[in-house]
Amino acid sequence: MSAVHFPPAPRTLALAAALLVSGCALGPTGEAPASPQPAHYAVDATPTTLGPQEARQKFVLGQRAVPQWWRAYGSPELSAWVEEALRSNHSLAQADRNLAAARLQLRAQIDESLWPTIDAVGQAQRQRALGLPNLGPTTNLYNVFAGQIRASYTFDLFGVERFANSAAAAQVDAQSYQFDAARRSVAANVVITAINAASLHAQVMHTERLVALADADVEEMQRRLALGAVSQDELLSAQAGAQSLRASLPAMKAQWQASRHALAVLMGRTPDAAPADLDITRLQLPGEVPMTLPSELLRQRPDILAADAALKVAAAEQALATAEMFPSLSISASFGQSGFSWAKATSGAGAVWGLGASLTQPLFHGGALSARRDASKEAYLAAEANYRQTVLNAFQNVADSLVALTQDADALQGATAARAASEQGWRNAQRRAQLGAYPASAARAGERQYLNARLGEVRATASRMSDTATLFQAMGVGIEVPPQQAAAKP
Repeated sequence: MSAVHFPPAPRTLALAAALLVSGCALGPTGEAPASPQPAHYAVDATPTTLGPQEARQKFVLGQRAVPQWWRAYGSPELSAWVEEALRSNHSLAQADRNLAAARLQLRAQIDESLWPTIDAVGQAQRQRALGLPNLGPTTNLYNVFAGQIRASYTFDLFGVERFANSAAAAQVDAQSYQFDAARRSVAANVVITAINAASLHAQVMHTERLVALADADVEEMQRRLALGAVSQDELLSAQAGAQSLRASLPAMKAQWQASRHALAVLMGRTPDAAPADLDITRLQLPGEVPMTLPSELLRQRPDILAADAALKVAAAEQALATAEMFPSLSISASFGQSGFSWAKATSGAGAVWGLGASLTQPLFHGGALSARRDASKEAYLAAEANYRQTVLNAFQNVADSLVALTQDADALQGATAARAASEQGWRNAQRRAQLGAYPASAARAGERQYLNARLGEVRATASRMSDTATLFQAMGVGIEVPPQQAAAKP
């Protein structure tokens, strides 16, 4: 029995049939590539505890942090400021509305692709047209009245609409994760800015006291110069020291006020409505810091989740670029009334209808379709690289925060010891001065040493508290919206 030979099918139709039979995808799945799974974040293993007994922090590896981590600072004012910022920050409100608009646009796109379009068309037209040469009048003047219902639908044979919808949905997901990252950033910025403002306030107060002590030394030096007990060079040196301290105050005060203004704007207020500064000595250092496992970090950090969503966008767009190279089938129908007068248009003789179908197969577009498909492949590879880099950046962020906290603990321990020793020396000199055993200048020198040590302790305390907030943010824990706030949202 001889074999039956069929003519070869066109290349596109053969490929289309193969895809339909085998169920092969037109693009990558969009699954995130394998990521490194380090046992620890930093070069050294994650420490279990940091700092002296009175300022110790414990790291609990594998435990998820509570969403409202700022409450660990033990300040009702600070917690209220963060919640006000999350509720009233205008940049967050803008991002929230943009996200809502993107979701509605996605809904409109999906609905339009799933259902046929039906439109009602009414037409009334008066027209003057040229007649045939040498036959009848040179021009024709007539009216056209028409009313129709038109419907059309495009069958998504190869997933053009489906892949477009998938890309749009993944883009909305990415925007949602970016909004979550913005909320987390606002919360962390409020905490860090409030701590910075409290630290600068304390530094200004201590520096002002140092200036007063320096002025007292200058006055005493002037009296001693009149008595011939000191030289003029010693007086000039004391005056230069006092003026140098005084010159450092304006920049410090400017930073302090700028921090207060920034805090007010983060909370949705005008700069003149900034809240009163916190007392940095009353802030609690969070004693327990939950540490997410590196493998869990990939599912908690908004920036990693946004990069994963961007990868899915690129995958859907690659499949879309491939699907656009295959045939598309559309059908259309119309029914209505039409005529050259209103009476004829509304009569039975004016009924008109139409039904049609079109099958379109791209044949030659100057290489544009192939170029778009190749470009989408490169975009997908770029999205993969972006995901891998985002993961590494996240690990680096956590590692840097841990290293900073380790160094902060050592710095604070040394600064606290220096402050305690200098304070005790000042108190001793003060008592001796009251008994007449020490001159007043010796007591001022002791107080000056104590204030300088206290400045170092304030800076070290602020650094450790701020870096703790940075670590909480780096863990990628979500932010919960209070139920009453969610219910009040329009």
